[in-house]
Amino acid sequence: MSFIISEAADPRGPQLEKLVSFLEKMGLRYEGGAEHTVFLTDEDGGVLGTGSLCGSVLKYIAVDDSLQGEGGAAAIVSRLVSRAYMLGRKKLFLFTKPQNEYMFRSLGFFPLAEARGAVYMENSRRGLADYLDSLEKGEGVQGAIVANCNPFTNGHKYLMETAAELVDTLHVFVVSEDASEFPFGLRYEMVKRGTAHIKNLILHQSGDYMISHSTFPTYFIKDAAKAKDVNVELDLTLFGKRIAPALDIKKRFVGTEPFCEVTNAYNEAMKRMLPAFGIEVIEIERKDGISASKVREAMKNGDTNLIKRLVPASTYDIIRGMIVVKTGADPCGNAPYDENC
Repeated sequence: MSFIISEAADPRGPQLEKLVSFLEKMGLRYEGGAEHTVFLTDEDGGVLGTGSLCGSVLKYIAVDDSLQGEGGAAAIVSRLVSRAYMLGRKKLFLFTKPQNEYMFRSLGFFPLAEARGAVYMENSRRGLADYLDSLEKGEGVQGAIVANCNPFTNGHKYLMETAAELVDTLHVFVVSEDASEFPFGLRYEMVKRGTAHIKNLILHQSGDYMISHSTFPTYFIKDAAKAKDVNVELDLTLFGKRIAPALDIKKRFVGTEPFCEVTNAYNEAMKRMLPAFGIEVIEIERKDGISASKVREAMKNGDTNLIKRLVPASTYDIIRGMIVVKTGADPCGNAPYDENC
């Protein structure tokens, strides 16, 4: 059966309606984020297949049964990969059902991790290996912390100081994805400055291999309530099976989480899953109830005194700089910005 290929940048209106309607027909859900979409249609304009580029993730790839074996999926993936390359995105990922893994392998994607109902794949056989080879290695008993640090607080500082005392080398991975109020570059700089005194700490970018809730798609998982569990299982399997052994990490540290149910559930999943990979999970009591969300709220309220109490001086300096750039006013009350404040 023949098909017609068309493309739509940032599909809206009738094009978006066609995408949503076809996905529903295929038992899938549209959850937003389609930057560029490929359509396969018949001569009458009926949709036979779709696929979308969302950042560096290929999503919404679905082909009608009438096109099975006709090269429809290959045509979609080829167009999306070409579009991504035009945008300078060479490293691409997708999440799919386990029964589709073989098909995507034939299209140049390789599995990174598998959990219940989902496989995480990338378009490079050595992508993860190259990332792991690039990481600075430690020695002795080694532990790890994975943190977003949005922003870096006295709580994060306390967690890292405490963890560093319990191992010979502490690896800290700062989540690289820019899906937070503070962009990655600033978050990484905050952690770098705030932990400079911890001599056995090695700082890393998480790269593309720490799966966040915002990256992980749920559109192909029928039970939406289980989607978060699958996300966590994929992330922890990838960490436990591939990342931790490359650095000989035997301990993973987390702070107690009394505020966020999602983070607390993630901590509990770590306790269940990581010991099977030979990794001890150590939970450290949160310092004085400090949280990054309290800092962000204080920023909204202009409460500089509270911000100063919640973050290290190095973080506060960066926050001040952000406020000056945005408003032209110094939070210390000086205008223009006074470096001595």
